[in-house]
Amino acid sequence: MGFDGIIVSNHGGRQLDAAESSIHSLVDIAAHYGEQIEVMMDSGLRSGPDIARAMACGAKFTFMGRSFMYGTGALDKRGGQHTINMLKTQFKQVMDQLCCERVEDLPKHLINMRSL
Repeated sequence: MGFDGIIVSNHGGRQLDAAESSIHSLVDIAAHYGEQIEVMMDSGLRSGPDIARAMACGAKFTFMGRSFMYGTGALDKRGGQHTINMLKTQFKQVMDQLCCERVEDLPKHLINMRSL
C-alpha cells in the first residue's frame, strides 16, 4: 500500500471489552509485516516493563501518552523529564535482569510467543 509503518492501537477500544488486546494484535502484525514496515505500539503501556514486552512482541517503537500526563500533572514542567527518567530506569532494569545486551534479545528471554 506504500506506507512505511503502522501503529497498533486500541484507541476507542475501551468501548469494546470483547475486542482482542493490542498486544495480541501486535504479535500477529509484527510476525507478518515486521520485515516490511516499522511496527509500533500505542495502548496500555505504562511502565518500562510494558515497553520491554511490546518490543519483545515485535514493536520497534512505543507511544505512551498517559504516563506523561500523570508526570506533568504531578510535577508540572519537570514531570515529563521525570517520567522519561523513570521509564529508562525501569527498562534498563528489565534488560539487566534478563541479561539482555540488546533490545533484539528480548524475545528470546521475555515473552513466550506461543502462550499469547
